[in-house]
Amino acid sequence: MHNTLRNTLRTRRVALVATAATSALLLSACGGGSGAGSAAKEFSLTINDDNHIVQQELTTLGKGACAAQNKALPLKIQTLPIGNVDQKVQLLAGQNALPVQFAAGGTPQLTKTLDKAGQVLDLEKTLKDLGVWDDLQPAAIKTVENLYGKFNVMPYQFNIEGIWYNKKLFADQHVATPTTYDQLVAAAAKFKGAGVTPFAADGKDGWPLTRLISGYLYRELGPDALQAVADGKAKLTDPAYVKAAQAVAELGKAGYFGQGVGSIDYDTATQQFLTGKAAMFYMGSWALGDFNDKTKNRIGADNVGFMPFPTVAGGKGSADQIPANVGLPVAVSAKSYDAKVGDWLTCITKNYGAASLKDQGTVSGFKPNGDTGTLPPLTQTVQDTISKTTTSTLWFEALFNTKATETSQTNAAPLVTGSLSAKDFMQKIQTDLDNG
Repeated sequence: MHNTLRNTLRTRRVALVATAATSALLLSACGGGSGAGSAAKEFSLTINDDNHIVQQELTTLGKGACAAQNKALPLKIQTLPIGNVDQKVQLLAGQNALPVQFAAGGTPQLTKTLDKAGQVLDLEKTLKDLGVWDDLQPAAIKTVENLYGKFNVMPYQFNIEGIWYNKKLFADQHVATPTTYDQLVAAAAKFKGAGVTPFAADGKDGWPLTRLISGYLYRELGPDALQAVADGKAKLTDPAYVKAAQAVAELGKAGYFGQGVGSIDYDTATQQFLTGKAAMFYMGSWALGDFNDKTKNRIGADNVGFMPFPTVAGGKGSADQIPANVGLPVAVSAKSYDAKVGDWLTCITKNYGAASLKDQGTVSGFKPNGDTGTLPPLTQTVQDTISKTTTSTLWFEALFNTKATETSQTNAAPLVTGSLSAKDFMQKIQTDLDNG
């Protein structure tokens, strides 16, 4: 799971920007016409070729719990390089020929455009009508709504984010698990003084650093902090927003990311943490594959703890508001929907959660009904956290346009190395948002 989602996250920066011309083309091609399409002959899925988890799990369900549904409407999967998926989806939408299921766009805009054109199934209404709405995790529902404005994609993958920490290093330095941001900074200072890198971080790709900015923002201003920017009610250049970037810049100025953070990639940062060279690692639960791998995790899975981003003194947010994402989610064609598709969706919603945990140790946005087998303790921790989470937040760039996302991530390392001020960092991004 972690490799697929890492690729997904990296690819977001080059995802589709739905221009006015593209939107107009889709709307004109799809908005009028004949209404409902012909009945589906297959339970078709078009998805990126590196997303093996979803392909494998749907295939397994088709041979097991959903065998009857598969017999009535056979599963057929088409895979494409991730960079080609959006283009293919647009082409098929313009021809009123979308598959039953298709990977949603790398940014929410394409799915929103297709939804406006009547091409995307309203999954909240559908799953409620089918009687399986309660089989979804509330945190997954909220995450999808935050991204798309409504629940209209299947959350086959679901990840929470937070700070993973080395329990032994914390015990050796007599550091309690931080619950406030001030305690987190104090812990970082103690580790640096002991010759341990406080935070492993992938500065080359940038997004693990910008996650810290959004973490601070959500704790300071509340879970709607970045939605307010997207809605034009606030700007990243407002003092409260610059303060968050400044807080992360100060971590870098103090040396808490170690040497050469701008040249450290994802794999190197992961290795730093799993070999005991760094005390903490902000990352999503897609990293569980590495944490549970005995050949990669030299400190041992039992030595890895998880804590949410801590609270900020006087802030409006709370630590139980967990950052989350749904990987590259999957939409369902409104024009292909019929009773047989509904039977498939019912079976998936009831069975996918437990099956994905048992078969592949991966967490989804479906409740794990039934036998999940014996889960690794870290996986169980993530599943328990998800089950208790009712309010989720998004990552820093989730609601940005493609240009602003690229600007944010490429300038994250200069921010923490001191070559770019927090004010200028936020100004660069805001300019792209204003021009987007």
